[in-house]
Amino acid sequence: MSKRYIMGIDNGSQSTKVAIFDLEGNEAAFGSCSLQETLTPEPGVVIHPDEDLWDSVYHGVKNCLENFKGDRTAIEGIGLCTIRCCRVLLKENGDLAHPAISWMDARLSEPYRHEDDQVKFVTTTSGYLGLRLTGEYNDTAGNCEVHWPLDRETLDWSNDDEDIKAMGLTRDMLFNLVKPGEKLGSIRKELAEDFGLKEDIPVVATSNDKAVEVLGSGINKKNSIMISLGTFISAMVLRDEYYENANNFFPTLASVPFKYVYESTGIRRGLWTVSWFKKLIGEELVTEAAKLEISEEEFLNRKAKDVPVGSDGLITILDWLASPAAPYRKGIMIGFDQRHTRYHMYRSILEAIAFNIKNNIDEMAEEINLEIDEVVVNGGGSKSDVMMQIISDLFGLPAHRRTGSSSACLGAAISVAAHLSIYDDFSEAIEKMVKTETTFYPDSNSHAFYNELNNTVVKNVRQHTDNILKLSYPIFK
Repeated sequence: MSKRYIMGIDNGSQSTKVAIFDLEGNEAAFGSCSLQETLTPEPGVVIHPDEDLWDSVYHGVKNCLENFKGDRTAIEGIGLCTIRCCRVLLKENGDLAHPAISWMDARLSEPYRHEDDQVKFVTTTSGYLGLRLTGEYNDTAGNCEVHWPLDRETLDWSNDDEDIKAMGLTRDMLFNLVKPGEKLGSIRKELAEDFGLKEDIPVVATSNDKAVEVLGSGINKKNSIMISLGTFISAMVLRDEYYENANNFFPTLASVPFKYVYESTGIRRGLWTVSWFKKLIGEELVTEAAKLEISEEEFLNRKAKDVPVGSDGLITILDWLASPAAPYRKGIMIGFDQRHTRYHMYRSILEAIAFNIKNNIDEMAEEINLEIDEVVVNGGGSKSDVMMQIISDLFGLPAHRRTGSSSACLGAAISVAAHLSIYDDFSEAIEKMVKTETTFYPDSNSHAFYNELNNTVVKNVRQHTDNILKLSYPIFK
């Protein structure tokens, strides 16, 4: 019997990743395509240039298939996971009326305003990219929450026209909804021919990208938490019930229909800050890494490993992209002296990520009476052994790195497995397809040191720096 395969697509903020898996979750091929830098033509506006989102998906799939040594016609389905909290405005023929609006755009803090009559459809990235893949005007309910007229009880649009109107929309502007694990449509014939795939293979809906990561990371127990180290960094637990009026987290739809993910307060431009730092070092980093025939990330991580725990007192506060509620905040590094090098700065950024997400998790845990006994870390930052050890040390818990290049790709593939009834349910698919690559265990001395530093210093920095930044904000905003 010939081997059977599933493709998972993870369209993120900085790149699209694509992986092909066998039915046991083993990665048979991986490919990717970077996105262009988002554009900010005026303050508060952040857009994706031209057809960049679709181009990245198309070329990411192409790259993955080029790396695949198996039979392309043995690929039985495609799971689609995309960036959440974006807005895409389309013309009547499905073409872009305007560039896709990033989740970082200030306009997305409010419902849609209809200001251009050429806009006939308002959708998400999953609706837009699903349309490009299938030609069908369908979207996943799991990616339609903030400022969308969704009925959580049915996972369909509200039947109340006033709910739809309150979002600035009319029913005919909206795509049809399907549930996670259901079919968005079949791949377009011309794409199937171009990719060398069978005709009519299903493109399967997932959920919002963080929820898909939760699925692909194997979070299926009440006391397990996932930390997603991407452009936006947050932490998530899986629950059966919606939580009304949450103060320190956001309850969002899971990739399993009618379940929920509780997501901690996040870090905006989290791993983006690492990319920013790499560019700051510039050509010297590229040259030094090339001499050793290693990646730039590996070079930085080797150097950071030699920096003492706590970065010799260099404290970083990650406000490179301030929240709308505190627009005066800026990124801060405080505590420099003659000991500090660029590698102290790098490690300090990694530690700042860990401190920030730990404190956000603690607030969520107190609100829902959560006791954590294991941490799963996903995203680009999880590839760093230094980052994984920092997290394990700070939490005082085992920190697991899963196998594979992208948990969101695997989560998308699990959704396909559920759709094709390869396994009885999502839980069995998780059990069969999710595997651990490495577990990092905490050092007790580092755990004690990090917690003292966090409680006495890190948690108190903003109460002093906010006043200064409020004075500088009107001058430099």
